[in-house]
Amino acid sequence: MLDPITLGLISLVALIVLIALRMPIAYAMILVGGVGTVIMNGPFTVLNQLKTLAYGQFSNYGLSVVPMFVLMGAIASRVGLSKALFRGANAWLGWAPGGTAMAAIAGCAGFGAVSGSSLATASTMGRIALPELKRFNYSGSLATGSLAAGGVLGILIPPSVVLIIYSIIVEANIVTMFMAAMIPGIMAVFFFLITILLYALIRPEAGPRGGAADRAEFIAATLGVLPVVAIFALVLGGIYGGFYNPTPGAAMGVFLVAVYGLARRNLSWADTIDSLKETAQTTGMIYLILLGAELMKIFMSRIRMPQATAEWISGSGLEPMTVLVLLLIALILLGCLMDSLSMILLVIPFFWPVLVELNGGLYAFGPDTGYGMSTEDLKIWFGILALIVVELGLITPPVGMNVFVISALAKDTPMIDTFKGVMPFFGAEIIRVVVLIMFPALVLWLPSVF
Repeated sequence: MLDPITLGLISLVALIVLIALRMPIAYAMILVGGVGTVIMNGPFTVLNQLKTLAYGQFSNYGLSVVPMFVLMGAIASRVGLSKALFRGANAWLGWAPGGTAMAAIAGCAGFGAVSGSSLATASTMGRIALPELKRFNYSGSLATGSLAAGGVLGILIPPSVVLIIYSIIVEANIVTMFMAAMIPGIMAVFFFLITILLYALIRPEAGPRGGAADRAEFIAATLGVLPVVAIFALVLGGIYGGFYNPTPGAAMGVFLVAVYGLARRNLSWADTIDSLKETAQTTGMIYLILLGAELMKIFMSRIRMPQATAEWISGSGLEPMTVLVLLLIALILLGCLMDSLSMILLVIPFFWPVLVELNGGLYAFGPDTGYGMSTEDLKIWFGILALIVVELGLITPPVGMNVFVISALAKDTPMIDTFKGVMPFFGAEIIRVVVLIMFPALVLWLPSVF
């Protein structure tokens, strides 16, 4: 009989190998978790788990918000919201050095706030912005790099599906996590805009100025953005104000986006059916990953792998801040192998007990070290930091899903140029992480006000 910890380590290696061999992450986790449980407790334990586990997971009311926000994003991508956002942002920013790329970032931020999906944001805004960037002779690396990087804004700016899943895993309040993400999300947009400006000032030929919009175009483009702002305000404002919880809020968002599409005659029956199909496929994928993650988590809990990891790190003599930085670096490296949702589901159940173990006594992030951070605050702060570094996996080789999405749209730009183009934004993200580590209040202030 294998030692439980040895079995756990073998299982993790097997999981990484299966993922590297391109087995879908859900199937890999189901296989490893199931086989590990059979080895430890026999086949009947797995059968008993499967009898009730899926229903127990998927009947969770908190998860009902996921298909609603997915559907909201699916409809939004078909009714012209992205075009209105980019047009409005370009009217305000297009005149500046690198202005059209800045407009793409602003458009990605706005669309990410409606769709909650990074891949959808990158794909949709890429189709809208790439022709304009080419028209103004932007370099391939800046054009594709800014769009790939802009796509990652969808994972953090509320509403975010990945943020919702994190909240469910660590039993955090979804509304509180949405509030905590607001300032870091705004920081990301600001840092990206500054990055483009500096890039264009250093290499003017890479990001030339666009033409300034005339008065009529400026007013029309600005008015075109107002419906998007109204949808965002009604959905998140209603949730923050306590008028409804996230699931009815997401349903309200679906309704408002659909009304917008019908009013502009951009939403056909075919679009509606396609949106519903996309929602079913995406939600099914998310739920299957959730099932696999739960099987994996139960197996690892049975062999006490998270607890053993926490005890080992606590006894290592490392400072809590050192441990936090190492965990964030590990998330960046894992982002080279798997997508953001899978990473959150697989890794957080391991990392969170480690931080909880450190958040006590002399190892605390609490009063003894001057941070004054409760476990609840740590849950919020670490969640935002984790999501930011998980974002980086979307633009980090060899996976870099956003890079692949943009490269598929910009066939005349080599993928290596796109990876080069995202590196300045990667650096901006690292700076943002450092700032948030140094000043946790940037994450915790807004939730404390409400």
